[in-house]
Amino acid sequence: KLGRTTSHRKALFRNQATALFEHEQIRTTIPKCKELRRVAEKLITLAKQGDLNARRQAAKMLYGTNLHYKPSRGENPTTLDKQAVLRKLFDDIAPRYQDRNGGYTRIIRGELRKGDGTQMGYIQLV
Repeated sequence: KLGRTTSHRKALFRNQATALFEHEQIRTTIPKCKELRRVAEKLITLAKQGDLNARRQAAKMLYGTNLHYKPSRGENPTTLDKQAVLRKLFDDIAPRYQDRNGGYTRIIRGELRKGDGTQMGYIQLV
């Protein structure tokens, strides 16, 4: 459970999944990589279905309850908004895995974090 409340954990994986689909690789701790893999694989499987219901379910997983997402003032304008990430997921990422039955991500172990010695890793789309 990563020492977080349920709402904090859901928000964490929502943001990390958005970053993963936007950049196709992110760096985080190994336990977070393993949990994020579950979320990302479910989202890609939904995107492979490609129908309206799957799009709405994926939007709910990515946006949470805020389906009409608007970027706040402090957000970096160069990052994609969540609707663009959803489009990228359904239009670019899902067709790549159409003939693949799971295993859409890979986890690569990295170096130990300098401050506390935690094992870091990279999760990337295959």
